[in-house]
Amino acid sequence: MTVFYLTRQKMALLKKTYEILLSLRTSLWLLFLITLFFIAGAVIMPSYPELSSIDIPLFKWLVQQPSGAVWWLWGAVGLLAILSVNTLFCSIESIIKKRKVTQWLLLVSPQIIHTGFIFILLAHLLGAVGSYHYNAAVAEGYQVKISEGELLRIKNIDIQLDPQGYVNDWSLDLEYLSGGRVIDEDRIAPNKPSLHNSLNIIAKDVQPYPKAALLQISKDPGAVWALAGGLLFITGILILIALRIKMEK
Repeated sequence: MTVFYLTRQKMALLKKTYEILLSLRTSLWLLFLITLFFIAGAVIMPSYPELSSIDIPLFKWLVQQPSGAVWWLWGAVGLLAILSVNTLFCSIESIIKKRKVTQWLLLVSPQIIHTGFIFILLAHLLGAVGSYHYNAAVAEGYQVKISEGELLRIKNIDIQLDPQGYVNDWSLDLEYLSGGRVIDEDRIAPNKPSLHNSLNIIAKDVQPYPKAALLQISKDPGAVWALAGGLLFITGILILIALRIKMEK
């Protein structure tokens, strides 16, 4: 009898949790709480200068900070996780309930938006776990370690000056080395980064005398997911707008 009673309690709890995750009111409350947490962060962060820069994965950085400074960020991450589950559950329920709708675009377009939103959150999660960036001051001939067994060598720095002595164009020729051999070559220029094995390398600054550059080497495993999520989000919105225009006509 006791086992049966406990089973009923668990079933009731699961049912209540399921109903909460399916509720639009839950979504609104989560968004409201996330906003409050971010407002708290905006007030707290100026008091902690060490929070002004992050050059390691977010979660690794978070555990190194005092809890009094980043509790709001931990809370926001947890709420976003719950919001993702809430979005997924609501999307599945919507498809099940409206599966007999004749205009399938009207059915799937909100779910496309929701999927894009989840992809964007997934991208941020992957970035928080495995992304990093660091700066390196380099000159011609310098080598920078970019991964285990791979080096980046600055082959040439070309800086063009106008008659007044201001930089009007520049480029950096790069070589990627592994085991002492050149495995790839590339060039960095304005608005043209170098992409190599999920690494993004840009020149943040150059100086002509002596010739030198400040490189930013970064890795973001969530970049592809963010791009996919953004495209899906925009596609879903455009479909809804097109359907709305069609219905008004």
